[in-house]
Amino acid sequence: MLRFSVLCTIWITALPSIVAEPYKGWWNSAVFYQIYPRSFMDSNGDGIGDLRGIIQRLEFLQANAIDGFWLSPIFQSPMADFGYDISDYYAIQPEYGTLEDFDALVKEANALGLQVILDFVPNHTSDEHEWFKRSEARDPSFEDFYVWHPGRKSSANDTSMPLPPSNWVSFFRGSAWQWSTVRKEYYLHQFSVKQPDLNYRNPAVVEAMKNVMRFWMARGVAGYRIDAVPTLFEVAPDADGQYPDEPLSGNTNDPEDPGYLLHIYTQDRNETLDMVYQWRAVTDEFQQQNGGRERIIMAETYSPIEIVMKYYGNKSTPGAQIPFNFHFITDLHGGSSADDFKNTINYWIDNMPSTMDSVFPNWVMGNHDQHRVASRFGSDMIDCMNMILLSLPGVSVTYNGEEIGMEDVWISYNDTVDPAACNAGPDRYQYTTRDPERTPFQWDDSKDAGFSTGNHTWLPVSPNYTVVNAMQQLSAPTSHLLVYRNMTTLKRMIKYQSHSLVTFTERDVIILRQIGAFVAWKLCYVYTIVNIGNSLALIDLTKNDPLEAAEGFYAVLSLSSKKRIFEPVPVNRIELDPKESVVLIVRASTLYQVIQI
Repeated sequence: MLRFSVLCTIWITALPSIVAEPYKGWWNSAVFYQIYPRSFMDSNGDGIGDLRGIIQRLEFLQANAIDGFWLSPIFQSPMADFGYDISDYYAIQPEYGTLEDFDALVKEANALGLQVILDFVPNHTSDEHEWFKRSEARDPSFEDFYVWHPGRKSSANDTSMPLPPSNWVSFFRGSAWQWSTVRKEYYLHQFSVKQPDLNYRNPAVVEAMKNVMRFWMARGVAGYRIDAVPTLFEVAPDADGQYPDEPLSGNTNDPEDPGYLLHIYTQDRNETLDMVYQWRAVTDEFQQQNGGRERIIMAETYSPIEIVMKYYGNKSTPGAQIPFNFHFITDLHGGSSADDFKNTINYWIDNMPSTMDSVFPNWVMGNHDQHRVASRFGSDMIDCMNMILLSLPGVSVTYNGEEIGMEDVWISYNDTVDPAACNAGPDRYQYTTRDPERTPFQWDDSKDAGFSTGNHTWLPVSPNYTVVNAMQQLSAPTSHLLVYRNMTTLKRMIKYQSHSLVTFTERDVIILRQIGAFVAWKLCYVYTIVNIGNSLALIDLTKNDPLEAAEGFYAVLSLSSKKRIFEPVPVNRIELDPKESVVLIVRASTLYQVIQI
């Protein structure tokens, strides 16, 4: 069988003739990679990943044909929520390095053709941020930087401590309101009690956060992944200064559980859309003034599809280029059928704005808040999922470790550090913990998977690291990592026609077909064919397409495949073993006339 590393060399040799214009729309078919810095690479032996560790591994990302990577928060933080509680937006968390280290990371990444995206956390700060301390002390310049309320009195003469302003519940369980013994008022925290919500109805807050964006763009970042977008605004208080209670959901009887309420007053407010549009205006203005690549916005939202689509913007006002599509996470699982996959793919594409020219789909398979792909779908589906992800049009997003098939790691309650899980208690922590998908990256089979030389890592390393690691997969004739690299390289090579994706299913087989230009061929069909079933499948592509060519050739094969790269195959008789995936390319010299009929 042809080695996958040889195939990568063959693909890459052809790349110079098809590289797109470097700045305009550089992101619209990019492969982005999420790095969880704390778990990626430790350079100094303290058991915690850091910026210098990332620098050491940049060539690995380049070899994976990654276009850019976004870093989970690296700003100064007490680490109550591992960086999502920021105490200084202009400083690097000392565990991760310094501003000089960050500048070096951007410089070296850019030299390798990699763009750096930062995780922007605008909904809340740490309660140790100087802004909060001054707000709590009623400093006139910061008094209204956060959402404060005196609380509810049971009667006009009641002298006891007021009740919380409303029944709102935090994502981390319990009331979303916390009493300040300093200010003698409640503050809103939709997440941890250590994460007070900023008040975006205060223009000074809006401008302060825009300045944060400008600061890091001036240091070379190519854009932002914006955290927890739906919670930016809550309903404004009424004429009496009161907030309404949210209705019960009926989904649970536990009043401490965030699912106890329907969050109609604390999520997806119309003002949030406008705020995202304003941030897009900031990034566009910066590009206009300073040149270089278009700066991008990735928006994290699990909102209903009709709301998510609004984040793209409208005819007159652009929004986020990449409002994250999480439907592979929320709608699919190991028991999903081929039709489920088809419907999930079409659901996003069919709902995309038809009145805007510059909108592109995106596909997210996993992240630091969700169980790993191998654990959700099964280890025999690793290549299937990565090949689907990297065959779909538009932007592909990979969470670090998914390219080598890392799995969730069981972690005891005593070793649990995720605040959401700690708050849930030992009997329920496993339902809310995010630690299993955040364990250290598995680089090789040396001590602690080559992640750290220290005596202890911040989370346990997976016990399977001796057989699942990057270096072992790079030295093997075939591996999940080499399949991933072939897919990312092929994604760069083929220039696809817009809106050419068609998804077919045949029993347990998913067929993705696109039309594109491949090296010397002006036009070709590119098929990704995935058998997610447990039995042999026989596929005839001519049932769906009027193919002129009698044969195609295999361009990429899953690890389990017994076929050969470049092996010719009749297009009317393709056999796939259970959980086998292939990419098949078929020449089509007069395809344009065919599809115009």
